[in-house]
Amino acid sequence: MSLNAGLTTIPEDDIAKHMAVAQSFVTKLVVLESDGGPTGTALAGTGRRFVSTVTTSGMRRTREVELVRTIQSVRAGDQMLSPNQHSLLFRARRAIMVGLAVADVFGRQTNLETLQSRNASSPLSGPEAENFKGLLAAAAYVAALTFAAYLGATLPGEGEPAEDVTEPDYLFDTAQDALKSMVAGLDRAIAGAPDDLALISRARAFARGSIAGLVSRKARFTGLAAFENVHIRIEQDDFDLNGFDVAPGQKRKPLVMSFKKPEEVIGNHIAKYQGMKLAKMIMAYDFERQMNPFVELGGFLFTFIGDGMPGTGKTTLIQMIAGLINDYCQVAGYAFHYENFGVDQISSYQGKSGQNCKEFINNILNPKAIGFGTIDDVDQVAAKRSDDRASAGQQEVTAVLMESFAGASTVVRGNATFGMFSNYPENVDDALRQRAGARWLVDGPQSRDDYIDIFALLAGKNHSIPLGEHQLYANQEIKRAIATSYEAHETPKEEGLMTVWERFQKEVGHLETIADVGTYLHMIREAEPRFTGRAIKNITDAIKMRAMDVELPDEWFQTPEAFMHKSYDDKRAMIAELRGPITIDMILQEINRYADSEFRYTDKSDDVAVNDIIRRERQRERAIREIEAMRKDGRWNG
Repeated sequence: MSLNAGLTTIPEDDIAKHMAVAQSFVTKLVVLESDGGPTGTALAGTGRRFVSTVTTSGMRRTREVELVRTIQSVRAGDQMLSPNQHSLLFRARRAIMVGLAVADVFGRQTNLETLQSRNASSPLSGPEAENFKGLLAAAAYVAALTFAAYLGATLPGEGEPAEDVTEPDYLFDTAQDALKSMVAGLDRAIAGAPDDLALISRARAFARGSIAGLVSRKARFTGLAAFENVHIRIEQDDFDLNGFDVAPGQKRKPLVMSFKKPEEVIGNHIAKYQGMKLAKMIMAYDFERQMNPFVELGGFLFTFIGDGMPGTGKTTLIQMIAGLINDYCQVAGYAFHYENFGVDQISSYQGKSGQNCKEFINNILNPKAIGFGTIDDVDQVAAKRSDDRASAGQQEVTAVLMESFAGASTVVRGNATFGMFSNYPENVDDALRQRAGARWLVDGPQSRDDYIDIFALLAGKNHSIPLGEHQLYANQEIKRAIATSYEAHETPKEEGLMTVWERFQKEVGHLETIADVGTYLHMIREAEPRFTGRAIKNITDAIKMRAMDVELPDEWFQTPEAFMHKSYDDKRAMIAELRGPITIDMILQEINRYADSEFRYTDKSDDVAVNDIIRRERQRERAIREIEAMRKDGRWNG
């Protein structure tokens, strides 16, 4: 697989063939390094070292490195290794194997492998020799970077290591030389560690320092462009390598969240219904094909926006969707990753907010897991591009989200979905808001029955107060509630859209043909300029989703074999059998649902602007009155 085509999985056999070399490296090796190693005088309070400007590169000596013995010496009185000692030794050996395997992939995807075989038969000369030497050094660099990234990602421990260790004396002649220098550097870093804790801390500090040192040296190497966009996955170790964007990360922690059952969501019927459907829909994803039949058949919800007043149940909705997906993933044995992107990830450093957001997107989109990402209070996190008061970080986030949700490079596989939530969606940039494929009005409990249900739910059972004449939670029964909710959209709700609908009925009459639909859409466009081609795409996607408004049977998700572990083609056929036709009622309801939301956002935005003008005018009139009073008293010196 091409390095820049996305996911590259390295088979275990390609890693295992380097076992003998890796074992010899951790047992005993001889390196030629600068006399005294890459030390230097520590600069007080900085954690950095002074490096002399006088070169000492001519002063080199050989050093024997026995990593096994150095690790063993931490607990010299015990012949057996402790779990931490064994972990470091095993991970170091495995890091060498993975580093060599990644260097092999780099060699195959560049001209290095060809040049290597030609050089073996007769030495290369001229430009070819220079190119060969450059690619050899680049492969060595890639191997060293992989070693450090692997070590940092797989060693136990959290947070930033407190130890201060020096960088290795890097060698970039060949991949094996680079890894020898890394092993020698690791050996020097851990030598003399007083206990297991310090041993692991120093090793992690070494990995972190090496990554920083290697990334700073990247510009010295040619031929690394192919590695820039690589996404390498080592399944057995749960290890990912994304080009040069490496940092020792922690292994994913299990999801800790207060999940909610669908019956605990009162009101919000359409949002709840679509959330329940989405949870089942995402589970149709096929890991082998890395595609979801719902993406091919239509109706997959990649992005949505939920808006409503504070306290109407947006957080409860998130907890419900995450809980359902998590339960299904546990049945199927799939990895599930939930993450929220919030205001705490907006940084004052230029470019960092955008990086944080891109990392969030990539974590959710990982094709080897089911992903659900939320951006709560999106109006605070991502700014309108026209907002001069917004920070640079907010503008970066807006740009990243727009590119990720519907940019030229966006690939929807159907394993991940993103939900944006806001109390003030009118403050979200128009272009970003229109990238949300669905609009969920999270308006909370509405009817008398809803309010009885929510009070009974939240009050609990520690009382003997009679319920009265009411069938508890009957109004939350989803099939009954959803039919009522969809039918309510056969006529518009917002004043602006009602005017358009009345004009359409006078001029055209009933909505019966495709031409009628186009006419209605064009009339809406005339009244609301933001009703663009993307709005039509979102409406048609919603209509397809309604046509795919199939109730995937619960039995499909109770055992993995019933549906989730079937082949892609079997899943597609099972889903296609349930698909229904598109009807004119469905089209009208979805147009009104979407257009209502656009008019609602515009009206809210206009209301805010009008209120600002009114407030300023009141302040001006008050100021005039106070100035007049001050003039009369002789206190005005203006």
